[in-house]
Amino acid sequence: MKKRPVDIVVISDVHLGTYGCHAKELLRYMKSIKPKQVILNGDIIDIWQFSKRYWPKAHMKVIKLLMEWISIGVRVHYITGNHDEMLRKFADFKMGSFSISNKLLLDIHGQKAWFFHGDVFDVTMQHSKWIAKLGAIGYDSLILLNRAINYGYKKFGKGPVSMSKKIKNGVKSAVKFINDFEKVAAEIAIDNEFDYVVCGHIHQPEIRKIETNKGSVTYLNSGDWIENLTALEYNDRKWKLYNYEDDIETKSNDIEITDSVEVLEQSQLFKSLMDEFEKMSVSRAPK
Repeated sequence: MKKRPVDIVVISDVHLGTYGCHAKELLRYMKSIKPKQVILNGDIIDIWQFSKRYWPKAHMKVIKLLMEWISIGVRVHYITGNHDEMLRKFADFKMGSFSISNKLLLDIHGQKAWFFHGDVFDVTMQHSKWIAKLGAIGYDSLILLNRAINYGYKKFGKGPVSMSKKIKNGVKSAVKFINDFEKVAAEIAIDNEFDYVVCGHIHQPEIRKIETNKGSVTYLNSGDWIENLTALEYNDRKWKLYNYEDDIETKSNDIEITDSVEVLEQSQLFKSLMDEFEKMSVSRAPK
């Protein structure tokens, strides 16, 4: 399968280590592209949920492919989110073409793009983190139930449904939260004279121009790999929203991934990650 060249790809809210993560689909997508620059905009690894000891092989394959990209010089920016906030202590860490930060400002063909996860706007995150964590557990349980229901639907020849999307779109307070989130992000970006503001966090893929009495900005959200299976791509000086469900060719790509689940303690997981970093360092060392 020929890989599509992409100047910049933005992926967020993968939540590796949870039942809802579509790691196989993400891996198919990642194998279909040849990016020059990758921005991981938060919640890639779900450190909140590690206590469940759930780490399928497909999840590790996503990490390994990222490591492969870094080893060949693809610039990978890891922006921290709330579910991987433990990595915030490593902000400003750099090794080769890999870096960790809490936010990122890039000049893209003369236009300023501001990247950050977005949990800073979440009042629940700021004042009642335990409520947010409880909500994350409930959300993950809903996704697991949704998968069981869709399995039954498939047996009867019916298409899949997203319970979380229906709830989110049907509850006025949820719709208001999304609108307020986008508005606040846009207003701050306009005040700072940015051309683009790129977020994740709310699992709501979007590209739209937002105008205020002070100016305008293009607001972008990469969505997630739990329910929407979306990413942002920048190529030929244009942004577009990638949707896995619309990509027939990539969906049909047959890659070898077993369904087995590796039970990993948190220490084992980080040992695996450090082993991958060590391999990467050796491969980049001068001969």
